[in-house]
Amino acid sequence: MVSMLWGMSPAASGQTLPEPASVIPLYEGVAPGSESWDWEEKYVESAAGLPIVQNVVKPVLMYYPPDPGTDVGTAMVIAPGGGFRNLMMSYEGVDLARYVNKLGVHAYVLKYRLIHKEGRSQQNGQDVRKLAAADGQQAVRLVRKRANEIGVEPDRIGMIGFSAEGYVTLASVMGPADGRPDFAVPVYAAAGSKWGLPIAVPENAPPLCIFTAANDQVIPWERSMDMFVAWKKAGYLAELHIFQTGRHGFVEKGGAADHYMDRLQEWMKVNGWLNREQ
Repeated sequence: MVSMLWGMSPAASGQTLPEPASVIPLYEGVAPGSESWDWEEKYVESAAGLPIVQNVVKPVLMYYPPDPGTDVGTAMVIAPGGGFRNLMMSYEGVDLARYVNKLGVHAYVLKYRLIHKEGRSQQNGQDVRKLAAADGQQAVRLVRKRANEIGVEPDRIGMIGFSAEGYVTLASVMGPADGRPDFAVPVYAAAGSKWGLPIAVPENAPPLCIFTAANDQVIPWERSMDMFVAWKKAGYLAELHIFQTGRHGFVEKGGAADHYMDRLQEWMKVNGWLNREQ
């Protein structure tokens, strides 16, 4: 969805993202459900020169660790947006990883499976959104499994997702307990029956910090309000920010949405995720 706001152009030579410390496959061997997918993922650029990934077949986590002296023992899985056809790898991915690294948080940028841009027949009849949601749940399981190896507490694993890929985050939140993050951040997220993800608050639901813009022209702000109300009615923690301006993707600059990550930092601090437990 966000990618619709940016024109697409061929990738410029030399356009690279900061190298992760490691790239971790989500599954041993072929990802379940994509056994017949025989293409390669590719990088392109938006008209604004932003790196985008398409046609993901092999889902992975790109790991960006914080400086050891700042480590607070918390990790976040980051699911970039892009309408299930693109991954906006900079401002909804690696840029965000670098931001939370400065807070002492371990960051895992998730490259999950996508709808093929040219509509390859091998995906006919498949609900790729559900495969992407399964990748989100598997990402949480994997980070939790290896938490002790990197000094992260297994109950301090968060997840943030944008736009349609807020679906990936919320499907993890509302899915099986072993693939559920300990806190979650849906940003202008697709949720509700229209997007095939009815809001169902799980038992022991994780806290949410929700962000949207009042003038979002793609996913109305009311969907974020629906999440907030459902969580509060069920007696669970939630915080909601509806910025006056920003539009979808927070591409309209000059308002409070420009600083949503500062609000996220405050929320994480209030809830103890930026303090190393003794």
